[in-house]
Amino acid sequence: MVSVLDDVKPLSPGQELLIKSLESKEHDLIGVFGPTGTGKSLISCAYGIGSVLDGIYKRFILTRPIVDIATGREYTSLELGDLYYKLSFSYLEDIFGGLIGLKELKRLVDEGKLVIADPHFLRGRTFDESVMLFDDVQSARPETVSELIMRMGRGSKLIIAGDPIFQELRVIGKDPASVIREVLLGEEKALVVDLGIADVVRPGAKRGIKLALSMRMIRRELSQEERKIAEVAKLKAPDAELITVLEFKREKEEYGIEVSGFPDALIIVKEGYLGRLVGRRGERIGSMEKELGLKLRAVELTLDLKKLVAALHPVGWISKHVTNVDFAGPQLQVSVRGSEVGAFLGQRGKYVRFLDALFKKLIGVGVKVIRA
Repeated sequence: MVSVLDDVKPLSPGQELLIKSLESKEHDLIGVFGPTGTGKSLISCAYGIGSVLDGIYKRFILTRPIVDIATGREYTSLELGDLYYKLSFSYLEDIFGGLIGLKELKRLVDEGKLVIADPHFLRGRTFDESVMLFDDVQSARPETVSELIMRMGRGSKLIIAGDPIFQELRVIGKDPASVIREVLLGEEKALVVDLGIADVVRPGAKRGIKLALSMRMIRRELSQEERKIAEVAKLKAPDAELITVLEFKREKEEYGIEVSGFPDALIIVKEGYLGRLVGRRGERIGSMEKELGLKLRAVELTLDLKKLVAALHPVGWISKHVTNVDFAGPQLQVSVRGSEVGAFLGQRGKYVRFLDALFKKLIGVGVKVIRA
């Protein structure tokens, strides 16, 4: 095992898989995708610099977009000059912390073993016997990644890392990280590693992801019917912190959902506020249903996404057979026990297509099902 990487202990099955994938000689192109705090950058950089220190590769090439998060504008080294390289070097300092000292990093730069490359000026370069990392790919153009792949020389390995869900404001599934991930899935000698919320280990990252999910739901434009439900909910339960309302009568008709007692809309509240919305004996939500003439269901938003899936799936008991729900690339992946996959999918897949439509409407993410 690479010496520096040996100091980075995997804290989840996903991280363990990523380390094994990086060390494998069968793959020269590794794509790792997942939310912030999953260790994508730390593990990739530790592998890259450790491989150079151990003599496996001659150079570690780091390239990543420098983006103003307020405006979304990407800057080049031509525009920023020395500041461009200072920002990239600070990124490495932050990642490594106590693993590698500042002097050691500077020595590697001086010796040409650590190279910071502006993704805008790669044409004409070739990187032989190098391990290359393109990080934060969600902020780059897919064409830039293609250009870096063309720069791969003899005996080199390329790692592409990005977040296709939480750090990109463009349409999910069409953002650069999702597009590159899709391309890599069919590429020879390439391997894609998906990390999810279960792999988040950075303090504060889970809290940030929960806030990002809340913001995405709060900012979605409500239909006239959803606004009416929200207004009644705020009137009947003014002390409940409402996040959003999802109404789906049309989707029920479209997909032929005719389950008795299944709701017409879902009200989502902040964690800890479900009781205030529903009422001690259900009197509040009962009053809302009576006034609106609709069947309602309520759920609180947590990072246990099984609760959301269970609230929206037409078969009430199926949640007992769902073993895991997490993000995998630009989709929500639901793991179901083998014997009950058919019940989860529904006749001709109508239940999962119904779920897929609702989650796209709610957070812009589709649903796929795998056998646990």
